[in-house]
Amino acid sequence: MTELEPRWLNDEERSAWLAVLAITTLLPGALEAPLQQAAKLSLFEYNVLAMLSEAEDGILPMSELAARTSASLSRLSHVAKKLHARGLVERSVHTGDARVTQTAITGVGLKLIRDLAPAHVESVRELIFDQLDHKDVADLARVGRKLVRGLDEQHWTLRPPVQP
Repeated sequence: MTELEPRWLNDEERSAWLAVLAITTLLPGALEAPLQQAAKLSLFEYNVLAMLSEAEDGILPMSELAARTSASLSRLSHVAKKLHARGLVERSVHTGDARVTQTAITGVGLKLIRDLAPAHVESVRELIFDQLDHKDVADLARVGRKLVRGLDEQHWTLRPPVQP
C-alpha cells in the first residue's frame, strides 16, 4: 500500500488559513473581555442568554439550545447550572414530554442581556463589519455558510428562516 502525498497548501490557501486561524483565536477574546468586565459573563454564556432571549417565550429545549450555541449537551448543562445559580435562567421538565429538559431566561437574565446587547453589538460592528464593505459582508456570509455546511450540514444557521 502506498502512502498518499500530503496535499500541501499553496501560498494563497496558506494565507487564507492563517487569517481564519488568527480570527478564530483573536476574536473570541476580544468579544469576551467587555462581557467579563461588565457582567462576569463568558462569550458562550452571553450567547446562551442571547439565544434564549430570541426564542419564543424565552424558552428552548436543551437540545435546541445546544444546537443554537454550537455546544455539546454536557457543556451546555454545566453552563446552564452556572447561569441558574446566578438567577439568569430556569430549567424545568417540558410539560408535553417529560424526557425533555427546557431552559428559560428569567426576568433578571433578560434585563442583563438587554443591558449588555448594545455594547456587544457595537463590539461586533467595530471588530468585524466596520472593516468590511457591503460586498465583503455578502462574501463573508456566503463563504461562512459553505464552511459551516462542511462542518455540520444540519447546523441551525443553515435552516430556512422561520416565517412569523
